[in-house]
Amino acid sequence: MKQRIGSIALVVRDYDEAIAWYRDVLGFDLIEDSARGPGKRWVLVAPKGAPETSLLLARAATPEQTARIGDQTGGRVMLFLQTDDFQRDYAAMHARGVAFRETPREESYGTVAVFSDLYGNLWDLLQLKPS
Repeated sequence: MKQRIGSIALVVRDYDEAIAWYRDVLGFDLIEDSARGPGKRWVLVAPKGAPETSLLLARAATPEQTARIGDQTGGRVMLFLQTDDFQRDYAAMHARGVAFRETPREESYGTVAVFSDLYGNLWDLLQLKPS
């Protein structure tokens, strides 16, 4: 049996504001937006042309979930957005208002820069060096 991670849940404040940010600012595709009962939706977004792993935008439904918005990993980088052209994507994301926390840097494994999403979750934009 072959396994893979299909989706990763990301707790958000509001479905529509999260869709708008991931689609319009980060440039992701909206894969699905389906009603799932009163006040619930199944919302999937993924990097353009790469739906293998998607984010499930899950609206917070309890005070405990609301408290985790933007800090699901205790301040660590949560997600790694890999690219085949760091400079292209860095420039496009910067132009669309993505908040980078640092200037791009070269590491032994590739080029990387940390950015935050609209809620403060930390991401790496990463271009790996060829192995």
